[in-house]
Amino acid sequence: MKHFFTLLVLVFITAITQAQDPHFSQFFSSPLTINPAFTGKFNGSFRVTGNYRNQWPTINNAFITTTGSIDFQLLKNKIDFTDNFGVGLMAYSDNSANGAVKFNYAALSTAYHKGLDEDGYNQIGVGFQVTYANMLINTTNLKFEDQLTTAGFTGVTSEIFNNPSALKSNYVDINAGVLYTGSSSEKNNYYAGVSINHITRPKQSFKGANYLLNIRTTIHAGGSFDISPTSTIHVSALQNLQGGASETIFGGAAQFKIGEPVADKPTSFYVGAWVRLKDALIPYIGLEYNDFRFGFTYDINTSSLKTASQKQGGLEISLIYAHRPNLEKDIRCPKF
Repeated sequence: MKHFFTLLVLVFITAITQAQDPHFSQFFSSPLTINPAFTGKFNGSFRVTGNYRNQWPTINNAFITTTGSIDFQLLKNKIDFTDNFGVGLMAYSDNSANGAVKFNYAALSTAYHKGLDEDGYNQIGVGFQVTYANMLINTTNLKFEDQLTTAGFTGVTSEIFNNPSALKSNYVDINAGVLYTGSSSEKNNYYAGVSINHITRPKQSFKGANYLLNIRTTIHAGGSFDISPTSTIHVSALQNLQGGASETIFGGAAQFKIGEPVADKPTSFYVGAWVRLKDALIPYIGLEYNDFRFGFTYDINTSSLKTASQKQGGLEISLIYAHRPNLEKDIRCPKF
């Protein structure tokens, strides 16, 4: 039974390695997982983000992904006012099979954005990220055939794992990216970028078997356009390519300002939807108050798995806090 379990886990890891890294439907609310060049690219002094995703909630804790990050704008008084320099920290966790398989990541990123005009409305940025990753199999969360009784998996297994260290793996990874952002007026903002993850093709080792992570390339773009003093349209798209697998997401949201439209930090309501091609429709609602922005999505599965998933994909929640002192100039930056 133990050898059978090992084979299953190896197959599982191979599938992950050859497919895609964990991802969010609200990719725009987890900028440091998309492109390290987003580090420090926001309107404010520092930014804190948090994301939670429960994939296929009809299956008990099948895939749960969480991340948290903080990034800062530094050296504002030491570099040209048209430039930005940022550093950031990110923690990332992906749990599968009710916590039996865990991936944990910690990343340090930095980026420099160089102004291309005298006002800094157009910038080109380059970012780098170093990641430490750890994977483990938690045998206490596994269920075996000899545990099954008339009351469920309540028995005691005879399986013994003599070498728990063989059920762990870790590696150091390097990611990089470039990002262009621009505005032609105070009423619009647009961006486009490319990032490459797993540049060094790090090795995962498990029970004597070795796997090289495939490089992941992410191409993304978006923009925002005011259509009235109280409403704005935000659009974005993302393409992931990794090991023969691909993911394409595109869509947008409308922002409606509530209350005085000329206020420095107006309260806003968001509603929209994104589409993951051949997989899911992703309705989105959001609320922005002061320096906080909350987002909620729920994937509606449209692929061939919709029968098993009952058309349910993943519940996802995001929260962003971008600290912006009242005296700071309002600068258009990517939000979606």
